[in-house]
Amino acid sequence: MSGEGGRFERFIARRYLRGTGRRLSWRPFGGNRTVDEHDSRLVTFISSLAVGGVAVGVMALIVVIGVLNGLQESLRDRILSGGPHAHVMELETGFRMDDWEIVLDRVRADEDVVSASPFVFTEILLNAGDDYHKASAMRGISGDSAGTRIAGLLEHLVVGGPPFGPTESGEPGIVVGRGLAQQLGLYEGKLVTVASPRNAPLSAVGFSPALKQFEVTGVFQTGLYQYDDELVMVALEEAQALLGLGEGVTGIEFDVRDPWQATEVSARLEEGLGWPYRVEGWQELNQSLFSALRLEKLGMAVVLTLIVLVASFNIISTLVMMVADRTREIGILRSMGVTARGVGKVFTNMGLFIGVVGTAIGGTLGALLAWALSRYQFITLPSDVYFLDRLPISLAPLDVTLILLGSVLISYLATIYPARKAAALTPVDAIRHE
Repeated sequence: MSGEGGRFERFIARRYLRGTGRRLSWRPFGGNRTVDEHDSRLVTFISSLAVGGVAVGVMALIVVIGVLNGLQESLRDRILSGGPHAHVMELETGFRMDDWEIVLDRVRADEDVVSASPFVFTEILLNAGDDYHKASAMRGISGDSAGTRIAGLLEHLVVGGPPFGPTESGEPGIVVGRGLAQQLGLYEGKLVTVASPRNAPLSAVGFSPALKQFEVTGVFQTGLYQYDDELVMVALEEAQALLGLGEGVTGIEFDVRDPWQATEVSARLEEGLGWPYRVEGWQELNQSLFSALRLEKLGMAVVLTLIVLVASFNIISTLVMMVADRTREIGILRSMGVTARGVGKVFTNMGLFIGVVGTAIGGTLGALLAWALSRYQFITLPSDVYFLDRLPISLAPLDVTLILLGSVLISYLATIYPARKAAALTPVDAIRHE
């Protein structure tokens, strides 16, 4: 009596899990089967706990992995919003490139490069007219469409405009990050002094840094504090003049069609340019940060998977208790023609039911919570610690699928021992069980 297509085993499994309130028993002397009322609320409660444990584990896995994916994507987008996908620099000349027009033409010739432009980069000190000096980084960018797009300047201006046009004071323009503007009290039209120690001449009193005044023409905000608190942008020609580079630049920066292919494109260009040129993509420049995030994602996945494993122990204990509680009924089923394999399938179906229901509930709750976090963004973060001011979340279909399938697999593995224990019972011994 194995049942057509396993329907009989599934029927018995559902009755056991629902707690039907009936237990089959055997009267040995009269040979008559009787039906005794049985309170199975405890079994039902323990089954509910097992379902809840699986649900909580799956929900936690989905939300946490979604948050870590969101952090990676948000950091990538914000890093790329204020900087290039990759850059070329010359190593043997103190990070100065004089033949940059040739390099620029070779970079633009690559089929995957969508825009390229020369740039100047250096560390500076900013002074807004008081005794406070702020260490910052200065980028000199080209005023053409490629330069402003690669720098992400026009997309992130919140006050004023780019630094390329004429100013009221006649001084060259400078655009500063919002955090830097707040620290120094900068605003549109404010004059600031830039001091650069690079190429500073040596005098009797030591090094004399190059000084130049600029007028603030705009304020930008990318949402990444490393840019907003530390970066300023000026016209390429002004940066060259401040550093005494003449027609030289620091390097060539460029964007590619697919940002995830920046490493491959960089390797191809570096091989074509040869020594002493070094081409690095955004992934290499931020390798330590993204490696830490990947390691954190792996660690959190392992830790949270333990929650599902603990829930699987609940499944094992529930099924083992049911085997002990239903031993006499198992004997009756065996005497009625149900095979040992059929009995094992009953308890396998019970465990799978717990796992599938718990996984479905946890997946649904996890997706709803992830949607709520993404939609309403009610969790804020300190931007100086996490580089972000909101908790981002992004659910990858592959990650969710692996979580759901893994949960069901663990639930199935948890049924193996109880199913074998039930299948091993002989009809006579099971019926005699007290």
